[in-house]
Amino acid sequence: MSSLRITGGTIYDPANGIDGDVGDIWIVDGRVVEAPAEPDASADRTLDATGLVVMPGGIDMHCHIAGPKVNTARKMIPDEKRTAEPVRRTRLTRSGSGGSVPSTFATGYLYAGLGYTTAFDAAVPPLGARHAHEELEDTPVIDKGFYVLMGNNHYVMKQLAAGEPGRLKAYIAWLLQSTKGYAAKLVNPGGVEVWKGGGGNVSGIDDTVAHFDVTPRQIIRGVASTVQELGLPHPVHIHCNNLGLPGNHSTTMETMKSLEGHRGHLTHIQFHSYDGDPDDQSTFGSRVPELSAYVNSHENLTVDVGQVMFANTTSMTGDGPLGYYLHQVTGRKWFSGDTEMEAGCGIVPIVYKQKSLVHALQWAIGLEWYLMVDDPWRIAMSTDHPNGGSFLAYPEIISLLMDRERRREVLAGAPAAVSDRCTLKDLDREYSLNEIAIITRAAPARMLGLAHKGHLGPGADGDVTLYSPDDDIQRMFELPRYVVSRGQVIVDDAQIVCDTRGRTHYVEPEYDPDAVDDIQAWFEKTYSIQFRNYPVGDHYLQDPLVVPTS
Repeated sequence: MSSLRITGGTIYDPANGIDGDVGDIWIVDGRVVEAPAEPDASADRTLDATGLVVMPGGIDMHCHIAGPKVNTARKMIPDEKRTAEPVRRTRLTRSGSGGSVPSTFATGYLYAGLGYTTAFDAAVPPLGARHAHEELEDTPVIDKGFYVLMGNNHYVMKQLAAGEPGRLKAYIAWLLQSTKGYAAKLVNPGGVEVWKGGGGNVSGIDDTVAHFDVTPRQIIRGVASTVQELGLPHPVHIHCNNLGLPGNHSTTMETMKSLEGHRGHLTHIQFHSYDGDPDDQSTFGSRVPELSAYVNSHENLTVDVGQVMFANTTSMTGDGPLGYYLHQVTGRKWFSGDTEMEAGCGIVPIVYKQKSLVHALQWAIGLEWYLMVDDPWRIAMSTDHPNGGSFLAYPEIISLLMDRERRREVLAGAPAAVSDRCTLKDLDREYSLNEIAIITRAAPARMLGLAHKGHLGPGADGDVTLYSPDDDIQRMFELPRYVVSRGQVIVDDAQIVCDTRGRTHYVEPEYDPDAVDDIQAWFEKTYSIQFRNYPVGDHYLQDPLVVPTS
């Protein structure tokens, strides 16, 4: 039995109603426990946190750190790998490459160095699950998991068109079991399949997806309902249609309305909140006020932001037509991938510039979301790493949220038209440390249904971050004094001092075996399939090898 005592810290633990109280935290065998009754009780190790800010370990609920597109992106930007600061090997740690898409080792160490102990990859095709697990096993220190792409899955669309909710339910449960995934993910539902079938896209959620005779609305409502019936910890995770296009606010609003009666999480919401004409970028603007008002009045919805930051980065997405659109807009190199029967992919290196009207508006629109959602429990911090920027920008985002004058300074350096096309200049709200703890820790844990994460009460994972107070908020959150993972000190004064492995989180929903027999019969009729049980860590996943019969 191992024990750790963190004593005298100023604790921010919103899930347990603790807002800046001074106290102690006891961790035994990796879990937080009640303080011992004996006044002279001792622990194997004690951290003196006097004067330090203490929060649960950070949780990134939407990022891209594993899977086919991440590896392709790493290969597409060798110039960045040559110039970015590497993560150097130490006595305890492995080396890794940095940049907008760090290598597996670097990803784990860099997250831990920021005080983050958990991260979820947001988009893995079922056929890519095997390799994604290998990558996550190779990503040190942090706990992790991934969401499984389903929004353009042939079998999902066929059962929706046929009116077979029982088969759909069995299939989604079986798919999550087989891949050892954590949640159901929709990316441009139906639109990616249209793109793969001839280079088009859907323009709204009531367009028909040719051959399957379904609409994005049917996919959204059908999967949302199924996820709810299965009792999954996280609701359907939605990347809406028409991401990034001027005028896409109407599609986003219709998507929100389509979820009436069902829980839903809309991801990287900043990219879905634009005014304007899709054929004229000069009309670009913000529609956050009306969209955030809808979220504020509908408790079935949660969002993460997808904040854009001014820097070089890489756009990578399961949205194939979006990748092509960005290639046309930027003129930069482009990769498009096709995962048969399941998903697509688009990758484009991108540079967000403060002097660009569109980029500066995207930056402002993300901040509008943070500042206009009334309840911080229903919004989570994200950059959609690396799409809007690196997760390494989180300390800078925190400083922007806590300091209105800093926001205004950045806004002053942007094109003057930005202030006319959004409301950011008029927003005076400043986040408190307690609210920062909510959007970076407690709220993501609650949205994900992770009862043992995001708080410091008895039974929680012993994941704790200790910060030294600093007038420079960005510096404070960039350099935690200590980071603790499951009761082990892993970062001490900006140095990794313990190279742990971390765990992979997944769900195991129950399904009807007879219905799964029907599913497999359908695949065998259409494809030649061989299923193998493939060991990953302490569990197995089914690895289908799919070859068309004709």
